[in-house]
Amino acid sequence: MSKPASAAQVGVICAIAAYSMWGVAPVYFKQLMVLPAAEILMHRVIWSVVLLVGFIAVLKQWPKVITALKNKRVMTILFFAGLLLGANWLLFIWAINNDHLLDASLGYYINPLINVFLGRIFLQERLRTLQRSAVILAVVGVAILVISYGEIPWIALVLASSFSVYGLLRKQVAVDSLPGLFIETLMLSPLAIGYWILYGSEYSNLLNNSIDLNVLIFAAGIVTTAPLLCFTAAARRIMYSTLGFFQYIGPTLMFILAVYLYGEPLEEARLTTFAFVWLALAVFSADSIFHFRRQRIEARVQVKKMHDQATQEQAMQEKKMQEQRR
Repeated sequence: MSKPASAAQVGVICAIAAYSMWGVAPVYFKQLMVLPAAEILMHRVIWSVVLLVGFIAVLKQWPKVITALKNKRVMTILFFAGLLLGANWLLFIWAINNDHLLDASLGYYINPLINVFLGRIFLQERLRTLQRSAVILAVVGVAILVISYGEIPWIALVLASSFSVYGLLRKQVAVDSLPGLFIETLMLSPLAIGYWILYGSEYSNLLNNSIDLNVLIFAAGIVTTAPLLCFTAAARRIMYSTLGFFQYIGPTLMFILAVYLYGEPLEEARLTTFAFVWLALAVFSADSIFHFRRQRIEARVQVKKMHDQATQEQAMQEKKMQEQRR
């Protein structure tokens, strides 16, 4: 009889599932190319809200939602975070359906490096030497693309920066992922419904669509929430630093899909940019591993010191008691 999987093993499986689903999501959005990107986003918001209501009810998260709704500061931050998330989703969908999946892949590759950069600017987090080197390598890679094409890879930069700022905002509020996403999408839903009524395409009337198309439209909620639930489950079971090493699964799958399935051109300059970014991520990951191991060693040393100190104090007390008995 096999032993049950440990929490860490379940966490790893959930992390791989989350980033894999995010990585293959372009295949889903490609099936909805008959719809404008804004209309796909509209459905993504609306059906995510519907699905999240069910998840929050089942997981008994309503008290957390109510607590957040009563806090004006939290609601303000979640509102702007929701707008950023919606803009990120919209550009991502547009990029996929306009053959810019390579740019989207590049954006999510450089996202961790922009996170480090924003942490330095807004959170006063000091950059270690290897982290600075990684950021410089990524900048060089983007600069090569700019010089070669004469234009900035704005899709990649906007996707990366918008998601990084979104993460920065979410760090300012103590709201779990599921209630937070529900509130963010709930606040976006009036805009989505307004778009549906005023600007909906011929496919906005679901009664006129084929069953296959409507199934794909309704699946927008699952495509949005399923990876997030896996991500949340992983974050609860494994260390956040460990979780970070799985984040490259998503953009790697996007890169493979773009080049080998959808045939997007990979010119020499673009490949050089990816090479610099991959090197930057290798340096960044090596630094993370080294720093994590050093922290563990320091923690063990600190625990040993505390244990030795406690042992020494106990010995001194026993010695005093023996002297008193004499």
